[in-house]
Amino acid sequence: MNAKVPGPYSAKVRDHFSHPRNAGTIPNPSGTGLAKSPVDSDTVLITLRITNNHIADIRFKCMGCAVAIACSSVATEMAKGKHVDEAYQLTKQRVADALDGIPEYKMICSNLASNAIRSAIDDWRSREIAEAKTSTS
Repeated sequence: MNAKVPGPYSAKVRDHFSHPRNAGTIPNPSGTGLAKSPVDSDTVLITLRITNNHIADIRFKCMGCAVAIACSSVATEMAKGKHVDEAYQLTKQRVADALDGIPEYKMICSNLASNAIRSAIDDWRSREIAEAKTSTS
């Protein structure tokens, strides 16, 4: 993809937009999370596979602008391989910092991946609890 990224974006934003990492979905994921922008149509879907409480694989699908795609790409890189408790602590600010900054107005509408990751981990945790209850019944 050689689309020109408009605006005051860092080289890292442009790179993650042009060459997104971990794009797609995981079949039969351990957890799924969705985050939607409160101000526009940007949406991020995270699917992940968890093994031994670590994120073994993570993928994203994003409908949004260049910054939303870049944030999703870098957030999945930051979460992959991490213990779920560590990945759960990923913040919008850490994602923005990893991209050498994003415009402040993009923090709300485009920096959604950390919320989607927490939602996916919450989904995995609820599945684990449900499975434990089923196996002890």
